[in-house]
Amino acid sequence: MKNNSFFSALLFIVILAAGIVLAYSMKDTATSGTTTAVGIGSFLLALIAASATKVADQWNRAIVLRLGKFHRLRGPGLFFIIPVIDAVPYWIDIRVITTTFKAERTLTRDTVPVDVDAVLFWKVIDPKKAALDVAEYQSAISWASQTALRDVIGKTMLSDMLEGRDKMSILLQKIIDERTEPWGITVISVEVKDVLIPSGLEDAMSMQAQAERERQARVILGDSERQVAQKFEEAAQTYADNPTAFHLRAMNMLYEGLKTNATIIVVPSTAVETMQLGSVAGLTALTKELAKEKSQNQPPA
Repeated sequence: MKNNSFFSALLFIVILAAGIVLAYSMKDTATSGTTTAVGIGSFLLALIAASATKVADQWNRAIVLRLGKFHRLRGPGLFFIIPVIDAVPYWIDIRVITTTFKAERTLTRDTVPVDVDAVLFWKVIDPKKAALDVAEYQSAISWASQTALRDVIGKTMLSDMLEGRDKMSILLQKIIDERTEPWGITVISVEVKDVLIPSGLEDAMSMQAQAERERQARVILGDSERQVAQKFEEAAQTYADNPTAFHLRAMNMLYEGLKTNATIIVVPSTAVETMQLGSVAGLTALTKELAKEKSQNQPPA
């Protein structure tokens, strides 16, 4: 601990300097043995004071052992221990810590090898358990996360994994939290960053997606044609019950066709008889009349 080492060193220097100054001031009034004893005593006092004084940062908790047994949890701030008898073997960080972990070449439920990267956000809520109940709790939680990730991948289909990362993250958080709770550690969240699949399978899935889109397009086109045919059938039933409407509709279609730039229009003879336009000559005369009218309406060049 940088702050703790700096404070202990500063305290050691201050006490030692005070002892040296005191021994120097006693040089004229005391014997040389006394001044030496004062100097040695100040050195020992400074060493004991530096060893007994500890400073814990706001985010740290100190585990104090007395003769090898747990004594108390100290921090944050300044505290003292008994040198030689007490020891501080662990400084526990209670802030939120991030740990990255991954599973390489792990088979899914449908036997597809995948590489999965994830991030774990966790926090120590019981420093005593984290220090005394598990050795190197940071390594332990990393291994527990990797094992849980492999277990989840082995029980999940590839399609569910690609589509439901949130569900996979929630399941991982639950499993890891159950394993780390006896260690005084709680899991805040787990985020699955990336799921990598073999390139060959990726190409096959791309082709499958393209084929699926083409199938949907054909289905939509067929459904559109069915709807159009249904509308035509409804219109035919309407015209069958109303010959006058059918006649007017036919005349309007013929008129719209003749109004365009086309000078020739092909009309079945049955349609001509139905619309009572007379012979082909009569239809030709009608065409010429419309063309003449159209030329008169055009502005001069």
